[in-house]
Amino acid sequence: MPDHATQIPSTDPAQIVEHFRGAYGTELLTAAVTEFDVFGRLDRRPLSFDELRTQIGLERRPANVLVTALRAMRLLQSRSDQKLGPTEIAREHLVRGAPFDMSDYIGLAAESPGVREMVARLRSNRPAGQDDQGAAYIFREGLESAMEQEASARHFTLALAGRAKNVAPVLAARVPLSDANVLLDVGGGTGIYAIACLQKNPLLRAIVWDRPEVLKVAAEMAVDYGVSDRLQCRAGDMFTDPVPEADVVLLSNVLHDWDEPVCQELIGRCAERLPSGGKLLIHDAFLDDDLGGPLPIALYSAALFCFCAGRAYSAAEYRVWLAEAGLTSGDVTPTLIHCGVLAGVKS
Repeated sequence: MPDHATQIPSTDPAQIVEHFRGAYGTELLTAAVTEFDVFGRLDRRPLSFDELRTQIGLERRPANVLVTALRAMRLLQSRSDQKLGPTEIAREHLVRGAPFDMSDYIGLAAESPGVREMVARLRSNRPAGQDDQGAAYIFREGLESAMEQEASARHFTLALAGRAKNVAPVLAARVPLSDANVLLDVGGGTGIYAIACLQKNPLLRAIVWDRPEVLKVAAEMAVDYGVSDRLQCRAGDMFTDPVPEADVVLLSNVLHDWDEPVCQELIGRCAERLPSGGKLLIHDAFLDDDLGGPLPIALYSAALFCFCAGRAYSAAEYRVWLAEAGLTSGDVTPTLIHCGVLAGVKS
C-alpha cells in the first residue's frame, strides 16, 4: 500500500485492466456467432432488443450484456426505428453463407472452456457459483457467500484493494467533502475510499459498513493509515439493517453487483436516511447512456455478469433511480480506471 491514502499514481492503469478483461470479448463474440446466430438472425430481419432476446432465449440482463458488447465492438447497430441490425463488417464476415464469411474461423473457439462457461452464464442468468444457490463474492441473506468466511473474505477484500488504492486518492481529491460531517462507506471493504477521504478532510468522520469478516481488514487498514480514531467499522446487512446516519453516503463499486430492482432498493434505502442537502455518491464505471459502449466498460459488464448478480449501468439509468429516490443528480466526475462519481443531492 502507498504510505498515504491520498498519494495519486502517476499513471492510470486502465490499459492493464483492459487487457485483463479482454477474454470476455472473445467469449461473447464466439457465443454470439456459434451459439445464438445473432448476426444471421438480424441480417434476415432487423429486430428490437426484446424480439432478439426472445428469439435467442435470453432474459433481459444477459441479453443486455451481450448486445451492449456487440454494439461496442461496432458489430451491431441501433437503427433509426430502434431495431438492431448488423453493421457492414458484421454482415460481410459474420453472416453464415456470405462470400467472405468467417463464422467457422470464429467457431474454432466454440468448445473452449471459457466460451462454454459464458454460454452457460448467459442461458442461466446466474453468476458463477450460484447454480446451487450460492454466490461467489456478494452477500445477501439466504446465499452462501465467500464474504462470510474469514480466509476467502480477506483474500477477495485485499485483491479488490489493488484497484481501490489507485482510484481512492483521485476520488478524495476530486469530490469536495470539506462541509461534510460523516461519510458512510456502504460495502466499503478495506475502507480505503473512506480512509483517503479522511486524510484529505481532517474534520471528517467516517463509517465503513460491511460484513464482519471484511471489517477485520478495514480495521487493520485504519490503524495502518493513522485514522482509526475517526473511522468506525460497523457490521451490518445493507438490505435489512437500519442505514447508519451520515450526511454523505458512498456507494463505490457496489451497485454493479446487483440487478436493477436491487439497485433501486439500495439507492432508496440510502436516500431515505440522508438529511436535506445530504449527498449520495455513486462511484462506478458507467456505460454510455445509449448502452452502446464503450468497449472497456462493456467487457467489464460481462465480467460482473459472470461473477455477480448485476452488470455495468449507464449514468442515465442511475439518474432515473436517483430521481425516483428524491435526489437531484449532476454530471459525472471522472476518477481513474474508467470510473467516475455521480452525485445525487437530497432537496
